[in-house]
Amino acid sequence: MAKLAAIVSYADHYLKIADLEDYPGAHNGLQVENNGAVQRVLASVDAGLPVIKKAAAHGQGSLLVVHHGLFWSGVQRVTGPFREKLEVMRQADMALYSMHLPLDAHAVVGNNVLLAKALGLGGLKPFLGFARAGTFSGTRAELARRLSKTTGRVPEVCAAGPARPRKVAVITGGAGDMVEKVAAAGADTFITGEGPQSSWLSAEELGVNVIYGGHYATETLGVQALAAHLAKKFRVPWQFVDHPVPL
Repeated sequence: MAKLAAIVSYADHYLKIADLEDYPGAHNGLQVENNGAVQRVLASVDAGLPVIKKAAAHGQGSLLVVHHGLFWSGVQRVTGPFREKLEVMRQADMALYSMHLPLDAHAVVGNNVLLAKALGLGGLKPFLGFARAGTFSGTRAELARRLSKTTGRVPEVCAAGPARPRKVAVITGGAGDMVEKVAAAGADTFITGEGPQSSWLSAEELGVNVIYGGHYATETLGVQALAAHLAKKFRVPWQFVDHPVPL
């Protein structure tokens, strides 16, 4: 058993949540507290009702660590599914800790750096502030196959750039609308989760490869790494609560 306050204090400092501006609805950090005792750490990408119910089945006193928290819609009435989420957590004495862009950007447990390493990119460096970019020795097709192996799903490939990528940028999640910024910063290949239809057209016009691996699929690595790190630090077990979204 570990103390919730100690875990939260450590995680806030470890992830440097004050150093990176985020979306207003992110509310990084502790979003729901429990009675103060943590029996286990659970990890998941989203804080949807099905995920929270799966987490509650693990028993009392869990700390659920997610990438997308409860409050993206801003102030909302405590009715319907939102009320049910809170009630399930209350009954399970579950705490909820959410971490968005600071988890994407982190140099050790971040989504971007972990996916880039899984793809075998070399010479990794920060890119556009919170992303990562590096080199790849193979072909575009080989890079897409590695992404598929890592995520467990076949990516969509806009093959508008070189068949042999020179500089590959990785921004997980819904960053497809950043194609122009990625190209302007010197990358010829962009790995992301999803994007608007216009991102494909922009890639074709700019001569940039974009490989869309899925929003959920590209963001499972960070929460798992963070949960494993916290569990080891505070000597409690951890587990991933998988709830795939095929987008």
